[in-house]
Amino acid sequence: MQCCFAEMRPQRLHRPLKLDSLTSAMNFLNRFTDPVYCLMRLIFGLNFASHGGQLVLGMFGGMPGSDKPLLQLCGWICLVGGFLIAFGLLTRLAAFISSGTMAVAYFMAHAPHSFFPIANQGERAVFYSWVFLFIFFYGPGRWSIDATFRRKSGSPAPTA
Repeated sequence: MQCCFAEMRPQRLHRPLKLDSLTSAMNFLNRFTDPVYCLMRLIFGLNFASHGGQLVLGMFGGMPGSDKPLLQLCGWICLVGGFLIAFGLLTRLAAFISSGTMAVAYFMAHAPHSFFPIANQGERAVFYSWVFLFIFFYGPGRWSIDATFRRKSGSPAPTA
């Protein structure tokens, strides 16, 4: 004996969402992933290096208190790490050290005033820390000096 509901088909209450057409329409952007990532790495790296130049070399008006040893160390990490990240040389190592430096800078210099970055002017430190952490996990990308060395040595480039 069958139940009377066994023969009933459930009615659709909504139209199915067509994600396939939307995602396939946006897939044309995938070909720009490598050049845009390279530009992002270049822009963030050079901006970071300019902060190092401000601390260590007194460029762009200098920075007060940059004669302290801890700020000098931070300045050198910013200067060298920024150029390494910008040009994609030893990218993961430079990004890891730079990310950690900015996290330490936030918690030592900004967080004692207020925990929230908007209230203690720590937005740049938080932003650099997270962007460099992303670069550490993503890697140098195809348009980098690291990738050029990898191609010459014959080892396959990792794909993201």
